[in-house]
Amino acid sequence: MYNAGLVRMPADFYDLRFDQLFRLDGWKEKSCERFLKSLEKSRKVPFGQVLYALGIRNVGETTAKTLASHFGNIDALAAAGKDELMAVGDIGGTIADSILAYFADPVNQTNLERLKAAGLQFSNEAKALKDDKLKGMSIVITGSYSISRDAMKAIIEAHGGKASGSISSKTAMVIVGEKPGPEKIKKAGDLGVRMVSEAEFYEIAGEIMAKPDEQELTLF
Repeated sequence: MYNAGLVRMPADFYDLRFDQLFRLDGWKEKSCERFLKSLEKSRKVPFGQVLYALGIRNVGETTAKTLASHFGNIDALAAAGKDELMAVGDIGGTIADSILAYFADPVNQTNLERLKAAGLQFSNEAKALKDDKLKGMSIVITGSYSISRDAMKAIIEAHGGKASGSISSKTAMVIVGEKPGPEKIKKAGDLGVRMVSEAEFYEIAGEIMAKPDEQELTLF
């Protein structure tokens, strides 16, 4: 894409058309459709992950989530001075200077405006629950699934449940994927915790999922 002159900055991805992708060497109809779907899906990625994906020097994933949580939206972060930035936990002078330099760059300003126009998430708006089928349930995931682990956690939370990393007597359910952690399986068995497959969990939550070969790519 770069060599073909289609992409020079991240925002350029959102201007791509099917016919442009189809002309690329090795790209077929399905490849183009999947890529365009992945762009659409990226518009739903939370602000903290989008901020991390911007590639601000010295701002790692944890720091990006901290900044997103503290400032709430990209405009408040961009308007913050050095003292305001350093008042946030774990933000030192070096990171603060990197953030200030990023937002002062006209190229980055243009890219951000175009990404906003493309519909990416640049604020922490409250997510509405689909329902409360899993309300009050602590659910542990182990192994790999047909979707990412983050996507699995999002489904749990969308139905009112809590995704937990450890098993206890209060654990309501363990979702067992491929190659699950043997220690978690043993502990769940010892405690009598209910274990379900990925497909069984979708039935419980009422989710209709695509088959693995129909899953879209996910940016960020």
